[in-house]
Amino acid sequence: MSVALQGSLLDLVGVGSGETAEPALRPLDAVERIPLSHGAWVDLRPGWLTGADLLFDHLAEDVPWHAERRPMYDRVVDVPRLLSFYDDGDELPHPVLATARSALSERYRGELGEPFRTAGLCFYRDGRDSVAWHGDRIGRGNTEDTMVAIISIGAPRDLLLRPRGGGTTQRHRLGHGDLLVMGGSCQRTWEHAVPKTAKPVGPRISIQFRPHGVR
Repeated sequence: MSVALQGSLLDLVGVGSGETAEPALRPLDAVERIPLSHGAWVDLRPGWLTGADLLFDHLAEDVPWHAERRPMYDRVVDVPRLLSFYDDGDELPHPVLATARSALSERYRGELGEPFRTAGLCFYRDGRDSVAWHGDRIGRGNTEDTMVAIISIGAPRDLLLRPRGGGTTQRHRLGHGDLLVMGGSCQRTWEHAVPKTAKPVGPRISIQFRPHGVR
């Protein structure tokens, strides 16, 4: 798939002439936790994944992206983004994603009580692609505290968070290897969205790691 991405200068730090910034992970000890209400929280680690532009190019070209259509009210509509899903046991499309999943499982095992198992990928091609307000409440996330870890690569986009039922909205601008983890009751008591934008924006890919039985 041919896409135009404006690369990040941060990905070139320490890279000499003729070299490429291979995807790698920085330490997770710089994670910042932001408490929300009702036992929910988010963790942020800007720039956790380096070489994000190279990873973006690899995933954009090699992942088997597909479009979906879903019923909405009295009609069926196109899902405004491309999707791909890797179930427990599937080989992930790049080794650094397997390393990231293992690192996240190790860090959060004490709170989560289990490893991250699946990886869902979303391709936002431009500002017209989006995801509406929702919580990941299919399966165990509807009744249990759980976690969803998101790595964002490509052009930055806003991820919004608000209490379920309405309230003050938080805005987090994610891209170029940033990590955001939603935990505690976040999927049940809060909602998140990536809104459409009329501003010129480049393509973005998000990788969401979840425990088994959470979608």
